[in-house]
Amino acid sequence: MKRRDFITAGGIAVASALFAPHLFATPKGKPLKILALVFDDYETLDLHGPVEMLGHMSHVQILLVGAKSIIRSYQGPKVVTDISMEQVTPCDLLIVPGGIGTRTLVEDSELLSWLQAQEKVSKKVFSICTGSALLAKAGILDGVNATTNKMAYQWVTSLSQRVHWQPSARWVDEGKFLTSSGVSAGTDAALFYVRQLRGEEEARRIERLTEYHWNDDSTNDPYAVEV
Repeated sequence: MKRRDFITAGGIAVASALFAPHLFATPKGKPLKILALVFDDYETLDLHGPVEMLGHMSHVQILLVGAKSIIRSYQGPKVVTDISMEQVTPCDLLIVPGGIGTRTLVEDSELLSWLQAQEKVSKKVFSICTGSALLAKAGILDGVNATTNKMAYQWVTSLSQRVHWQPSARWVDEGKFLTSSGVSAGTDAALFYVRQLRGEEEARRIERLTEYHWNDDSTNDPYAVEV
């Protein structure tokens, strides 16, 4: 339940007493369609951290897409998909999370073909953690500056020499492509996207609303690797 819907057990609304009203201001803007890929053994925070931040913007529709109706995360909880991978769906933002499941999916030709087709109808593509491995293997990041999970840096970067891998970056924005480092970095990058799309005030509103300490500096990468 979102905080804006919070009520007491007795049914008396107390949200206004607990939270400053301006934290719930919703800027007007073009409806945003966000599509998020899910697959077995995806990393939970890779997906749900960014979705938490992006879902607090107004006029946003977030849909999950996968190869089957029920998808199990690496940590165990399952999600239900909204859209089948039998089709591509035009969207403003395509989210590609990472996780241990990417280790086998980089050899899944059907998934890679879907990513190639879906990228063409997505205004922006946002990978978190080893989600960039899938994009790299599909050839989508050829010639692009990108980053990935630093704990899996050697493996991911070995998949494609055509990507300009950045060993020190919390996230990298390359116009159409936004790639972030490991797991929690996706939440930082999601707030960057909010700022890019809706402005600093909106990003800070969501940061306060979620009581999240945002690392807003893409060059501040505490897990950078030496190459």
